[in-house]
Amino acid sequence: MYSGRASGAPGTPAHGVPAYGAAVRGGHPQHDETSAPRPASYGPRGATARTAAPEQDGAEAPFVPAPRRESADEGAEPEAPASRGGLGRTFTGIAAAAIATVLAVVVAGQVTGGEASPSAAHAAGEQAERPSEDTSASRSDERPVPVKPAPAVTPPTYEQLMTRQFPIDPKLKGSGEFEAVPGLAKAPGKGRLIRYRVDVEKGIGLDPKLFADAVQKTLNDKRSWAGRGEMTFERISSGEPEFVITLASPGTTGAWCAKSGLDTTVDNVSCDSASTQRVMINAFRWAKGSETFGPKAMHAYRQMLINHEVGHRLGHGHVSCRTPGALAPVMQQQTKSLDIDGIKCRPNPWVYPAS
Repeated sequence: MYSGRASGAPGTPAHGVPAYGAAVRGGHPQHDETSAPRPASYGPRGATARTAAPEQDGAEAPFVPAPRRESADEGAEPEAPASRGGLGRTFTGIAAAAIATVLAVVVAGQVTGGEASPSAAHAAGEQAERPSEDTSASRSDERPVPVKPAPAVTPPTYEQLMTRQFPIDPKLKGSGEFEAVPGLAKAPGKGRLIRYRVDVEKGIGLDPKLFADAVQKTLNDKRSWAGRGEMTFERISSGEPEFVITLASPGTTGAWCAKSGLDTTVDNVSCDSASTQRVMINAFRWAKGSETFGPKAMHAYRQMLINHEVGHRLGHGHVSCRTPGALAPVMQQQTKSLDIDGIKCRPNPWVYPAS
């Protein structure tokens, strides 16, 4: 804390000098005005300098005006004489103000947790004169915003896809143009080699690869026609196949089945068009299944659909269930009914279900 008097100086401090100017903190030396001689007052230019007597007990010497200097111009006003000791006090006040500014900068630095550098006061003065150039907003705008990568989507498996139903119009009639599913699926077993091709009608919106994979897996399953080693199936996309398994719209399926005298339009079913090279799989049944199997058994229904129609191509006719509650034979028309002649059986997709 500062007192009202300068340290070690009795009496009232000199006019124009701050009360705490004689004991400024911060390492600055004290100025004892009682022991140092005061500078002589300055008279007008050209006048004889007068010697100032030392002041006693801090009192000022009386002011003695200098003689008037004649001006070269008439009417010119004389210069005002400088008061004795005024310049020294002015310098002392300026120094005190500068010291106060430096102290303010140092205190501000300590409050904010940092230390003021020797050029802090100079920098503070320049900051007051310079216009604000805060570009933090623009720099933030230019900074790239991190984008979280989208989570990886795992494609559905074959088994998952085979359990799903797909949208299709039951009265859809496609273009009638077919496209072979490319690739070769080698026969995995022994026995008679049967080569076949898979065609899918263009524009029906169903996955050709899923259909081709289902045919190959189903026919070579140990519960299917190849289960006892009598035959093995190989899918080709070029060359001469024994038959062509064809996935087609209901309208196109009906047209190809009619070539062999079969009407599939009544129940929207599939057929083996025996007078042609094509085994026709109705795309509506492939996509939606049947009431006899229900939507929860789509995989089993599709397996039955393939085994049943290929069974016709292999020379097998329709067979009905004769034991109530038993598994229906794969060659029974299970799409239409599981209850024939009052004998109700259970759905079954396999030739040899017990294998």
